[in-house]
Amino acid sequence: MIEYSNSRPAQIIGPNNQILTRETLPPANTTRWVAHRKAQIVAAVESGLMSIDEVIQRYDLSIEEFAGWQRAMDRAGVAGLRIAWLQKDRAEHRRAKGKPAGTKLRLVTH
Repeated sequence: MIEYSNSRPAQIIGPNNQILTRETLPPANTTRWVAHRKAQIVAAVESGLMSIDEVIQRYDLSIEEFAGWQRAMDRAGVAGLRIAWLQKDRAEHRRAKGKPAGTKLRLVTH
């Protein structure tokens, strides 16, 4: 016997443990993107609630911006979407690129 299974989950639980629906997502005219709103959008796409194309059109985002949100979520969760965390992460990344591999920095005092 063939069973039908729906690939969509019965409920989508967002990053703040709230149930996500299209109605509970940030409004289309959102201009202030705090970490939890970004996380809701990433969760909506990853769960199949909305497509990337729908999100880009509805929120007037670029694909690069959305992809950055996804990378930040993958690396550090909701905290990774905070501007301060992103700035710190970028600064650390730049410092790491600037020093040759295998060298140690030492403090020189005068």
